[in-house]
Amino acid sequence: MDTKRWSVDKNVDNLTGYPQITQAADLLLNNEVVAFPTETVYGLGANALNDQAVAKIFEAKGRPADNPLIIHIADEAVVSDFVEEIPEKAKQLMKAYWPGPLTIILKMKEGVLSEKATVGLSTVGIRMPDHPVALALLQKTNLPIAAPSANSSGRPSPTTAEHVWDDLQGKISGIVDGGPTGVGLESTVLDCTEEIPVILRPGGITAQQIEEVIGKIMVDPALLDSGQKPKSPGMKYRHYAPDAALILVKGEREDIQQLILEKQQAGLKVGVLTTEENENFYQADKVIACGSRKNLDSVAGSLYDTLRNFNSADLDLILSEMFPDEGVGQAIMNRLVKAAGYRIISI
Repeated sequence: MDTKRWSVDKNVDNLTGYPQITQAADLLLNNEVVAFPTETVYGLGANALNDQAVAKIFEAKGRPADNPLIIHIADEAVVSDFVEEIPEKAKQLMKAYWPGPLTIILKMKEGVLSEKATVGLSTVGIRMPDHPVALALLQKTNLPIAAPSANSSGRPSPTTAEHVWDDLQGKISGIVDGGPTGVGLESTVLDCTEEIPVILRPGGITAQQIEEVIGKIMVDPALLDSGQKPKSPGMKYRHYAPDAALILVKGEREDIQQLILEKQQAGLKVGVLTTEENENFYQADKVIACGSRKNLDSVAGSLYDTLRNFNSADLDLILSEMFPDEGVGQAIMNRLVKAAGYRIISI
């Protein structure tokens, strides 16, 4: 398959009239799949009303068939076309954080959206992305677009068009290059079908931000305990993983350095995921600073690119520092734990 690639300046006016957007929208309208930037990561989009179109997403990614897709829209007014009701708390959150990195799960109307997108569930996750290119595509097609991250299933999510090209070139119809994404981590997924909403995936909107708007919320126990069955099917799979084995390490940097030496003496090539504060401390085969510990937003924005960068070093093992499990740190640790396959050691 010939994968077309367009470059679009997200800062220009009236993007919907640009030929690159028109060409990409035409592919979506013809039930092809197209990757595009959002404020979180690049998404792999297809017509959410068409089973054949949605099937192409699963095929291109190698995505498990029981992993539902988030539906992207450009106008809050169309939500009622796809769901039975919009609870008051959901309305308050839409007003506060849409467009933005918040996916809201609601009870779905039957027979509207592709069953392949919702994998037979009675609920659907919907969000409005905060990115001019994504919104222009959505407006141009006037379609709900099903879009998971635009990467091969299990690999780190893409934050640049080059990441998408590396994973999916020849497997999809097009890539709209709108530059690097902003948040760097996927949207927060919040189930609003219960009286007390439940976070199924932490992301760009923190639990504290949500509670500021609607009060008490809960967190899916599976996010805290790998032995629990996740409420969201997609959360049971290993995600975001680099090629080498990743282990999270609780301990002081001196202890981590000693572990590095032990692994190297055993014949392993070792990488370290750290931050700018400790970048020059570690002696390893590959040391990458993932943002600054003083600014966890910078860590979130760099995380997936960092995980991908380790792949160029032919490593046997990657050791990662831990991060505070609060605010955006909760989303960072969620992704790292998933990438490590829940391998955490204390030293």
